[in-house]
Order: sequence, then C-alpha cells, then structure tokens
Amino acid sequence: MSTKSPYELSEKTITTVKSTVPVLAEHGEAITTHFYKRMFADHPELKNIFNMTNQKAGRQPRALANAVYAAAQHIDDLSAILPTVNQIAEKHRSLQVKPEHYPIVGKYLLIAIKEVLGDAATDDIMQAWEEAYGAIAHAFIQVEEKKYEQAVAQDGGWSGYRNFKIAKKVKESAVITSFYLEPEDGKKITSYHPGQYITVQINMPHSEYTHLRQYSLSDAPGKGYYRISVKREEGGPERPDGVVSSYLHDQLEEGAVLPITAPAGDFYLNEENHEPLVLISGGVGLTPMMSMLNRMVHQNHDRDVYFVHAAHNQEVHAFKEEVADFVKESPSVQAKVVYSTPGAEDSAYDREGRIDLPWLKSVVPYDAEFYFCGPEGFMREVHSSLKEWGVPDEQIHYEFFGPELSLQ
Repeated sequence: MSTKSPYELSEKTITTVKSTVPVLAEHGEAITTHFYKRMFADHPELKNIFNMTNQKAGRQPRALANAVYAAAQHIDDLSAILPTVNQIAEKHRSLQVKPEHYPIVGKYLLIAIKEVLGDAATDDIMQAWEEAYGAIAHAFIQVEEKKYEQAVAQDGGWSGYRNFKIAKKVKESAVITSFYLEPEDGKKITSYHPGQYITVQINMPHSEYTHLRQYSLSDAPGKGYYRISVKREEGGPERPDGVVSSYLHDQLEEGAVLPITAPAGDFYLNEENHEPLVLISGGVGLTPMMSMLNRMVHQNHDRDVYFVHAAHNQEVHAFKEEVADFVKESPSVQAKVVYSTPGAEDSAYDREGRIDLPWLKSVVPYDAEFYFCGPEGFMREVHSSLKEWGVPDEQIHYEFFGPELSLQ
C-alpha cells in the first residue's frame, strides 16, 4: 500500500489528522451513524449494496467508526492497517463495491464530520481529512482492483453476479437448512479456501431494495457445487435480520435461481500448517468449520483435528450425523459436543453448560492452530479463554458474521 502521488500527504495533513484521533474515539460512532443517514437519504440506490439489517442494528456504523479511527491513527503509514484493509476489500469485492462509490462515501463522510463536530471541525481539519480520505480510498481501490482481477482470472471464475440454481435443499436442524447451488450455465465454478463465503443477491417481492447476504460455504471445495447452510431467524420489524433467512427457508425451493458473486474472504484454513487443528463453533458458526473439517477428511490429511461445537440442544444441532461419520471415517478426527440447555431426550453430548478454559484444556492441545466462529458473546468467551491460556496471537483465527468488531 502506498500514499504516494497523486495522494502523497504533507506533514501538516498527517499531523492534523492524527490530532483528531481523540475526537474520533469519542464521537466516531455518532459521525458514522449520521454519515449513513445522510448518504442513504440522498442516494437510496446504495441500499442495494449495504446490508440494511446491520444498519438498523448499529453494527455497520460501529465497524466503520473503528476503521476510520484506525486509519487516522496510522495515516502516516497505511501499511500498518493492511490486514484490516485486506479484510474489508474482500467484502467489498464480494459486494461489488466499485471505484465510483468512493467519492460518494467521501462526500458524506466529510459532511458528517462537519455536522457532528460543528465549530470543532475547522477548515484545516476538514481540508486534512479530505486529503486523507483521498489517500485511504486510493489504497482500497488499488487492493480491490487486484481482487476483482483475481476473481475473474481463476479457473471457473467470473465477474459480477452469476446465476446459480438451488439443486438441493436439505434441513439440517430445526433452524438450519442447507442449499446446494449449481451454476445455471452448467460451466465450471472456481474453487475456494475452506472458510470463505459467497454473497447471495435476494430480490424479494414488495421489498424496496435488493438484499445482499454473505454466507460461509459449508462443504469442501472441488465438488461442483457450493453449499451454504442458513439459520432461520424470526423476522419482523424488531428482527429485520430474519427477513432474508425466512424468505430462503420458506419461499425458495429446489430449482429457484440465486445470483451470487465468486467466493471471497480472508478467514480460511491454512493447509500448509501441520500442527494440530482445533475448530470451535457456536450455533450457526459451525458453517465455515464444516468446510474446514470436510476438507481435512476428504484430503485424507494426517493432521490431528479437534472439532468442538456448542449448541442449545440436539434439536438445533446441525450436521451431527455428518460429523459423527467423519469421526468414524478418519482416526485423526475427534469431536466434542456442548449443549447449554439439553432436552430430556438429549444424550449424545459431552458437556452441559458452556465452553470454559478448564474444560477446553482437557479436550484440546495447547500447541495447535485455533479457528473459531459463532455469536459475538460466544466468541468473546473463547477468545478470552485462549488468551488466558497464553495461546499466541498467530495461532488464533476467527471470523465475525457481519461487520468486523473487536473481541478485546
């Protein structure tokens, strides 16, 4: 990443932007919330790109505030936030965010800074942020351009959205259903790394905008189809996140067509590592873990794999039989099940309650690569346990479903 010409920043600009870091820490989320409100009012067409559920829940403004804060901290060396840029760029490519969108975002971000901060946003500060945004946008566009090129250049790759039909629909639990997607044109599809996701475009009748959702791929690559496993949320005015999942579960049957973008994401299994592999999931967070587990089993990998899944009970426990078959098939795979509220008839589980550090220490090795995914609270607990155990950061890998937040 570089901020050199045409976006080389002066020392004055860098100093001014860095001086706003304390202000962003205090008012960042108010600024980004106001930014989205103003931008969507003037450009409602952008609702077709942004996840409006994350807007209503406040997750997107909070994530953007964190990103702006990090950019201000490191404006003199944007390479310091390259991992964050790469992660966001993966999502942008998957959502088809293009260079022409950046000037619009920049315009309304500056308006929001001025309107929220009022007189504190001096002319010098606004000028510095205008220049800084140009550098930041330029860095993102450069990274995303390469990702667009890579998506097309891959064997079986494509640009934009490509139509896939639902070849099979399988109920995995009381709340999770899998959709097996095959290309409508019958041509080859690109492979992916276990843990990556696809963006699905949903055009629901009577909806004012297109809905985009990113779903982890839950099967091993190389099978001629993509499998996503979707948890049904209860939709409604207070639970807007359930509108799309309910539509998929209730309205779309085998044969229906879904436009999707090529697989993306920077959270995926490092297959070059031969250390023991620990996969920890909560609820529907098991979907990327299933892809990783599938990959290990079907590659006949001799790497020791520990699969730990937490669910409320057997009724909502997806892929139970599939994982049990993997354990029988592969001597290197061990699986543990934790139920927080087991039913009277539930028996095939290893622990009642939650995953805590003492128990975790008893079932998985310390010297391992840890991957985990699940609800935010679950992830905080797992992350805290691993840090308390002293597991090095480079051995800890996780993904949020939705905008990136912080586990600290």
